[in-house]
Amino acid sequence: MANMNQLMKQVQKMQAEMEKVQAELENETVEGSAGGGMVRAIVNGRRDLLEIKIDPEVVNAEETEMLEELVVSAVNQAVEKATELQTESLSKITGGMPLPGMGL
Repeated sequence: MANMNQLMKQVQKMQAEMEKVQAELENETVEGSAGGGMVRAIVNGRRDLLEIKIDPEVVNAEETEMLEELVVSAVNQAVEKATELQTESLSKITGGMPLPGMGL
């Protein structure tokens, strides 16, 4: 029974550490870009899209499809980087063990 209590304390400690890391990830940002930096997407460590930056040179009413593709590409790159950041941060707590429901 003592082992079960010890295990529960370890789980609670890990859970508190994970909550702390997730709160910290909200303040971390990563950037994805496309078109040689003409379109940039800023995402936080929780994978929330915060900002899109578009160089005025790529804004052309006749080429909206290209601009849309650049935006999608930049956002996907930023989300991928945020996922890597999240995985790296949480693996410090879990020792690299994947956790169910974390999307990692």
